Amino acid sequence: MSTYLLVHGAWHSGRAWDRVTPLLAAAGHRVLAPSLTGHGDTAHLLSPEVGLETYVDDVAGLIVAEDLTDVILVGHSYAGLVISAAANRVPGRIGHLVYLDAMVPADGETATDVMPITRVLLDQAAASEAPWRVPPMPEWPAPLGLFGVTDPDDVAWLRTMLVDEPALAYEQPVRLDDPAVATIPRTHIHCVGHEIEGITRRPAPDTDRVWELHSGHDCMITVPDELAGLLLKIG
Repeated sequence: MSTYLLVHGAWHSGRAWDRVTPLLAAAGHRVLAPSLTGHGDTAHLLSPEVGLETYVDDVAGLIVAEDLTDVILVGHSYAGLVISAAANRVPGRIGHLVYLDAMVPADGETATDVMPITRVLLDQAAASEAPWRVPPMPEWPAPLGLFGVTDPDDVAWLRTMLVDEPALAYEQPVRLDDPAVATIPRTHIHCVGHEIEGITRRPAPDTDRVWELHSGHDCMITVPDELAGLLLKIG
């Protein structure tokens, strides 16, 4: 049995994984999909003081509290920063890092360093009445949809979980100062075929494994079976 810890991206909640978790569990694995502070059932805790370090506390704290080891730590989108920094906190407990269409930072980088287009979102928020709140990305015409989701029922369900993101989440740097992090195996799953202009990903290091998944960005919603199949290859 493997332990999967699935970390949702910006604006989402742990419910985003609802179609994937039962598939991994049915294969005999333990699966955790928490909502980060200020999201899901803790949405009431959203505040200007919540940021990347809060999320890292959430994930690393859960790993320690549950005494998890050899964890397959999966981060979607923005959560690539979260899982990187969490692995830096508890490298000996992480068996594999999975970057699911995710930001991949270097030491000291912020989300805006990794993906400069996020600076536009921060600037828009700064000009609003609540400058610390960054609203979700807008829905695009098909086939891009809302985070790659186009089915009307799925879009409606996705909207029920979306919340604003605190600006601090994009402004705090990732700390990767433990050399042990570099020894953790990595897999990158790139969602392809529905890319948005202006959003680019960095090439993965030659030492990392890269898989492609034909899907929009929120592949856990649109192609859960295919995603689960790839994750099970790691476990």
